Amino acid sequence: MEQRIAQDISDFRELREKGFIYVDKTEPLYRLVEGIDIGGKLFFISRPRRFGKSLMLSTLECIFRGKRELFKGLAIDKLDYDWAEYPILHFNFATMDVETLEAFKAGFVVRVRRSLEEAGADYDPTQAPNDNFADAISSLARKRGKPVVVLIDEYDAPVGAALSDPKKASSIRATLSAFYGEIKNNASNIRFMMMTGVTRFTQLSVFSALNNLNDLTMDSRYATLLGYTEEELEANFSPSLHAHADIMGLPYEDYRAELRRWYNGYRFSPDSETRVYNPVAIAKTLGPKRKTFAPTWSKTGRPSVLINYLTMRDVDNRDYENVRGVTESALDVCRLEAIQPVSMLYQGGYLTIKDFKNSLFTLGIPNEEVRLDLNSLLAQYAAQEEGGETFRDAACFSLLEANFEDFFAQLRALYAHLPYGSTEARVPEAGYQRILYVLLASWQPFRVTAEDRQAQGRADIVVESDERVYIFEFKVDKTAAEAIAQIKERGYAEPYKALGKPIYLLGLAFKSETHTLEDALVEEV
Repeated sequence: MEQRIAQDISDFRELREKGFIYVDKTEPLYRLVEGIDIGGKLFFISRPRRFGKSLMLSTLECIFRGKRELFKGLAIDKLDYDWAEYPILHFNFATMDVETLEAFKAGFVVRVRRSLEEAGADYDPTQAPNDNFADAISSLARKRGKPVVVLIDEYDAPVGAALSDPKKASSIRATLSAFYGEIKNNASNIRFMMMTGVTRFTQLSVFSALNNLNDLTMDSRYATLLGYTEEELEANFSPSLHAHADIMGLPYEDYRAELRRWYNGYRFSPDSETRVYNPVAIAKTLGPKRKTFAPTWSKTGRPSVLINYLTMRDVDNRDYENVRGVTESALDVCRLEAIQPVSMLYQGGYLTIKDFKNSLFTLGIPNEEVRLDLNSLLAQYAAQEEGGETFRDAACFSLLEANFEDFFAQLRALYAHLPYGSTEARVPEAGYQRILYVLLASWQPFRVTAEDRQAQGRADIVVESDERVYIFEFKVDKTAAEAIAQIKERGYAEPYKALGKPIYLLGLAFKSETHTLEDALVEEV
């Protein structure tokens, strides 16, 4: 019998009382609370949005409130925990108004005051929020006779939401730094602190001042604290998985392989190869049980920190399927004025760890859902002067329908407006290729392969739809006829003839002086 699956609930009490599935993470939380693995009490973990961070904090709050009845049947209920009740300060800094610095400061006071008063502490409006925070920790510990538990959700959200204005973001960071600095100043009155966020801003005082902060972000012991492993998925969702496989008309093992390709793939530690599913992706897939897999997590909204960053940058031509030679420090945000694309995409959940050797990371896109969304995001910025996603949809539909005249016309318009910089600078063939790849790979009806490895070379781009196959070759300062000749000479179409679909060879030729698409031909095999 299928158990209820919550799609938009991140409150532990509500999940348990209403009988929704809760994937049991209480054993690793018990180890944290009791200091079994790490002899400390101040913790931080960074994960992409909608990955269960709020639910984890809600679970911790119920543990520290001594709500043992909510944990019946879970791992912690069978362990030696005393279920004592502690005073709790729970802050959530998501979705704050940062339109102006004044709006942020006013909203910050409201958030802090509400949290302190809910915990039973006073708020003095003549004092700054950080001073009120410090007073609350000491007064609650004194009145209750027990140290305070501090839970902070989305600690970085206000800074990330203001990244398009670095000066404002720096001012917000200063306010937050003063606030978080009180954690160290009052550590003697703190029983446990857990802080979560999407981005690791190393210049916030929580990192520079808290030299005893335990960062769990890449700790192999907690690599699966958030997200679902294959074993957890099968143990908790088996009836729903089998029901969905039947609806899709797939043998169960084939269904599981496709589910894995679409939604699994997140690896959070260089020392553990275990990969996890995004919890929201699973809930929004197994809840409605559509007849096809579709984007889920990406449809819940893109992280403002990434969007605000991209509005300040041109499209990066890097191949994000295989980003090699990345140091751990490059994954943190050290300076707001010099943020790197890789760190933003990694922390936003668009890249994950693929390999780790010689103290260097290889990163890549975790799964099909994220691949579609990342390429859609990049295509949107590449084609923003042409109408963004509307332009993308029109161009891709022309190709899908084999309307090549219209498709080539739209490509000419796209490349004519791309910001390649100085017209004297030579753009490599891969630069033109990357733009078309992200455009086509962001459209769900297409299955796109870049640099398709074959016996006699690599086809630049191969696109498959349900009805056709398209093979692209790019040339700079040569002709489209030469591009098609190369496809034929090297037999790029041979592996696809067995599919029984029409195959089209497309040659695209660019002029280095103008960076424009000068020549385009198509030939059907």
